[in-house]
Amino acid sequence: MYEFEEVAQMLDQIADAMPYELYRDLNGGISLLPQTKIHPQALNNDLYILGEYIRNSLGNAIVFYYGSIVQIYGRVGREELYRQLTRILHHEVRHHNEYLAGTDDLGIWDDEQILDYLKRNGVKPKK
Repeated sequence: MYEFEEVAQMLDQIADAMPYELYRDLNGGISLLPQTKIHPQALNNDLYILGEYIRNSLGNAIVFYYGSIVQIYGRVGREELYRQLTRILHHEVRHHNEYLAGTDDLGIWDDEQILDYLKRNGVKPKK
């Protein structure tokens, strides 16, 4: 299991290694919150939100959920955790940049992943 500070330091390293231009207008920055966040469509509290891109009246931000991350990746090796955190940050930064570009291809892909999850668990999609 990884401590909160270890995960925060990894995220800082990953974020610092990315081109600064990708963070244009990300005025809420990147943060790590301690909680676990379950997706609202989770059927058995088995679908965790690891990170999310948030747009609201305060601005644009990327939030990571430490509790969710350690629930899923708390027992993997350090290199694997670093790789997964990198993947999650790239995903959320892409949401941000697609928003700036006026597209939402990744949001559509995310929705398709939720539909696949529901189908695999015997839930018929609503039409």
